[in-house]
Amino acid sequence: MSARESRHFFNGMQEKICSFFGHREVEITEELRTITTAEIEKSLELGCRVFYFGGYGDFDDLCYQIVSKLKTDKIELGIKRVYCVSQERYLWKKCRYFQREDYDEIIYLSPSFSGWYKSIYFRNCAMIDASDVVIFYAEQRQSSGAYKTYLYAKKKKDKKIVNLFGMFN
Repeated sequence: MSARESRHFFNGMQEKICSFFGHREVEITEELRTITTAEIEKSLELGCRVFYFGGYGDFDDLCYQIVSKLKTDKIELGIKRVYCVSQERYLWKKCRYFQREDYDEIIYLSPSFSGWYKSIYFRNCAMIDASDVVIFYAEQRQSSGAYKTYLYAKKKKDKKIVNLFGMFN
């Protein structure tokens, strides 16, 4: 299913989507947790109710924890946590961040190529294409997949793009 086909609807209206991207290894400080929580709450104010996760790093894990708490605290909003995978076979890889039961839904964004790294990048692009708000923690490093994804997102003029890296460093 493509990102466009996976759009979520509630009471006949299309729900807004927020997705997250960051480096695999991130020092999670209380300051980062606070600013990330504030940005996720802003996305809720903008109408986001569906949250897309790729599940491959510390920043994704932080965002998952925050969204899960908000899902419990604000049950009336009907928040959904969606795990996005590029190919079904990657669901069977051992990953410390993914447990099927932790997500409300799993969607497949299947690119027409193979290769683990490339499929993650193009899955990320599909997530961005489907999203209304995208929250990053991406340092400017040319070899970084998170930064390459950030550069792709910055080209999208119809989305709110936030990069938390450097906001307090």
